[in-house]
Amino acid sequence: MAVVVTAVFFATRASGNAMDYLLPPGTDAATVRAMVEHFGLDQPMWYQFVRFVSGLFQGDMGISLFERRPVVEIYAERLPNTLKLFAMALTISIVIGLPLGIMAALGRGKALGAAIMGFAFIGYATPNFVLAIVMILVFSLKLHWLPSSGSMTPLHFLMPAIVLSGLMMAEIVRFTRNAMLDVMTQDYMRTARAKGLPNLTVIGKHALRNAAIPVVTVIGLQVAGMVARCVLVEAVFSTKGIGDLIVFAAIGRDYPVLQFGVILIAALVVTTSLIIDLIYALIDPRVKVTAS
Repeated sequence: MAVVVTAVFFATRASGNAMDYLLPPGTDAATVRAMVEHFGLDQPMWYQFVRFVSGLFQGDMGISLFERRPVVEIYAERLPNTLKLFAMALTISIVIGLPLGIMAALGRGKALGAAIMGFAFIGYATPNFVLAIVMILVFSLKLHWLPSSGSMTPLHFLMPAIVLSGLMMAEIVRFTRNAMLDVMTQDYMRTARAKGLPNLTVIGKHALRNAAIPVVTVIGLQVAGMVARCVLVEAVFSTKGIGDLIVFAAIGRDYPVLQFGVILIAALVVTTSLIIDLIYALIDPRVKVTAS
């Protein structure tokens, strides 16, 4: 996080002069100088950085150069839409990805298993922005089934959630299949079948639990990646979340807004990694012994 905070501060300043985007062309030098002094951009770089870091520890993320109000207030307005999109995409990925991965493992060497893995390959290989454009063309412009942008109703989040869940769903299918295939060859699985246990019990109680750790790993990694992918998806569908806020802040060189957005994403990624480590211990306490 310290590296991210340092890098984002200096990278935003190196990306361009905010006054070139904030003020209209032809603005007189006196007005430009007054605006620079107002936002403290005339101070030495080291002093701006110290003030920025000090503000982070005090919960002061600065004032937006364009909206002239606290950055935290702006993000508080946008965060609910991002959380709705994120929760819907995560639910779609897990609810569909896990059963498909299990079916692909059980149907290995059959048409069903091949079809599922082909579906996963397409989801893995298709870029988010390509899938988003295709869905807008088909379901919004051609069929008129779904709105192409906005955030007023749950339907407005359906297409963005499907696009956002594509890569994660494909990864869950692939890792679940591989983990299940590995577990199904173990001795304890043969023992469970030899005892005459129903196949549903063997798969659900023995196979899934032991295959859970690699699946949880990929879910954790994809959750972290999904946070970053929200930026592009929200910008395409204009869902008024923190993603398109970050995009427009980057375009307009709104330093405080862009800085906090990148730091927030990094913090979510780090937190997700920590949560995944804790889940490991709940699934299998032996992970703690191995880690030590």
